[in-house]
Amino acid sequence: MDHRLSKASAGFTLTEMVIAMSIVAILMTIGVPSFKYVTTSNRISTEVNGLLGDMQFARSEAIKEGLPVTVCTSTDGLTCAPNSDWHGGWIVYLNWNSANDPQNAAAVIRWQTAFSSTDTFEPSSGNFQAITFNREGYASTQNPQTVTLLLHDLTSNVAWTRCLAITTVGMLTTQRAGTGNCS
Repeated sequence: MDHRLSKASAGFTLTEMVIAMSIVAILMTIGVPSFKYVTTSNRISTEVNGLLGDMQFARSEAIKEGLPVTVCTSTDGLTCAPNSDWHGGWIVYLNWNSANDPQNAAAVIRWQTAFSSTDTFEPSSGNFQAITFNREGYASTQNPQTVTLLLHDLTSNVAWTRCLAITTVGMLTTQRAGTGNCS
């Protein structure tokens, strides 16, 4: 029995190669946009859930410690920033004296650095740069209504917009664009 390959089965024909490349091109055309959606959606969800988690942590610490805990925008991790750009980072600190900044570095119990992406995280209206939870867990936002923070990607695509709503009783919820106060 001769085990050598015949010339006819030695490789791919040009037709087979073109068909395989066409199938790969079709799959790439379908897969790449879906992959972009998944990665962008996951990044946005991670960012909004990061702030939600830190606010829930601040609320539980305020109740546990029996003193106010503040979450504010911060670019350096030590002081509150004078703007409402939450994508620039934030800190959670024990607020013994109801001060606008932590009394010392030891008061800061969490620090989130700025987003590495070009996403923006800002209030839907007005200036909102800090929230303080009192020992009962109620939120002091300096606003008698629900405050909504909107998270957008660079394109402001509605499919990737997420919101974090904060009520005066300290309830925190996340929403997709087009639901509730999220637009």
